[in-house]
Amino acid sequence: MIEPIPEIRTGEKVRRSGSSPDRERSDGYPELQRLFCASFNQDATSLAVGGKNGYRLFSLSSVDRMDCIHQGEESPEVYIAERLFSSSLVVVVSRSTPFRMNVYHFKKGTEICNYSYSNNILAVRLNRQRLVVCLEEALYIHNIKDMKLLKSLLNTPPNPKGLCALSVSHSSSYLAYPGSSAAGEIALYDALNLNPVSVISAHASHVAAVAFDASGTRLASASEKGTVIRVFGVPDGVKLFEFRRGMKRYVSISSLSLSADAEFLCASSNTETIHVFRLERGPSEEPPSWSGYMGKMFSAVGTYLPSQVSDMMHQDRAFATVRLDVAGARSVAALSTIQKFPRLLVASLDGLLYIYNVDPREGGDCHLVKKHR
Repeated sequence: MIEPIPEIRTGEKVRRSGSSPDRERSDGYPELQRLFCASFNQDATSLAVGGKNGYRLFSLSSVDRMDCIHQGEESPEVYIAERLFSSSLVVVVSRSTPFRMNVYHFKKGTEICNYSYSNNILAVRLNRQRLVVCLEEALYIHNIKDMKLLKSLLNTPPNPKGLCALSVSHSSSYLAYPGSSAAGEIALYDALNLNPVSVISAHASHVAAVAFDASGTRLASASEKGTVIRVFGVPDGVKLFEFRRGMKRYVSISSLSLSADAEFLCASSNTETIHVFRLERGPSEEPPSWSGYMGKMFSAVGTYLPSQVSDMMHQDRAFATVRLDVAGARSVAALSTIQKFPRLLVASLDGLLYIYNVDPREGGDCHLVKKHR
C-alpha cells in the first residue's frame, strides 16, 4: 500500500497522526504491501500510487532519488489515482465510493469537484482539454477547464476492465475503447469535437491494451492472447507495425507505452519479461546480413503462403528486454528520458519501481540502474 514506501528525499518514513510505525524487514526497509494502483502521468515525469491509506505522488526527475511530492489522505482505499502532467490536478477514486470521482488541487489541499455515476468507475484518462471517465458500458467526457460534462457515450460494448486510452497532444484528443463485444475492434472517438471517427479491426480476439503516442497519430494495441502487438495510424486505422512478443505461451498484457519520439514501444505483462520494440529504422541502419537474407526470402515466398503464416514471418521481435525479479505481479511500464538518458520505468503493484537504461542503438538486455522500494 502507501505507508511502506519511504520518502526518499528526507530519508524518513512518513508517519500519519495516530498511525503505527511501519514494520521493518531484516534489510531495514519497511515491509512491502500490495498497492491498489500505480500509474505514470502523461509524460512519465511523475508516478501516482494508491492503496489502503490514500495515495502518493512521486517525482521522477532523478534516477537516484524518488521524491514524494504529495501524500493524500482525503480518501482511503484508493484504486485510481491520475495526475494531469506536472500540474496540481489529481483525480482519485476510492473503493469505499467506487461510483464517485474526486478531483483535487493537491498543492492547495482543496477539492475542485466531485461527480457520481450510475456504476463503478473503472478508469479515468486525462489530457489538457478533456477528462474521460470509463464505466463498464459507458464513457463520460468532461471539459478539463471547468469539469462540465460534455458528452455521455452510453451502451458501449461491455468493457469490464475499463480499457481505454486518450491522446495527449494539443492538436487532437482521440479516445480509443473496445468497439465490439465479439471481436478485437477498437472504436476511435474525437473527444475534442465530440464525434465518432472510425473503427479499427485490430485483432482476432478481444483487445487487452491500447496506448497512443504523444502526437496522437499512432495507436498501439494488444489482444488477450498477448502474442502480437500492432501499431495503427490515427485516424485512418492503417496498420503500420506488427511485433511478436512471443510464441510459447499466451500472456496478459497489462500496459503499453510509446516513447515521446514514438520510436520505441514497451509492453509489460503478467510474466517477468518487459519487451521494448523499435518502430522506426533509419535508412542507413541495414539489418544484419542473415536477417536481410531471410527477409528477402520471406518476401519472395510470402505470396504463396497462407496469410497467417506470411504475417507471422514479417513480425519483428523485441529490440530490448528486461527480466524482473519475479513474475505474476501486475506492473505498468513507461519509456522516459531522465537526466538526458533514455530509461525504462517499471512500477509494480508489489510496491517497487525499477529504472533501467535502454541502449537506443544496440538494444539487447537493459541494465538495471536503480530499484526503489
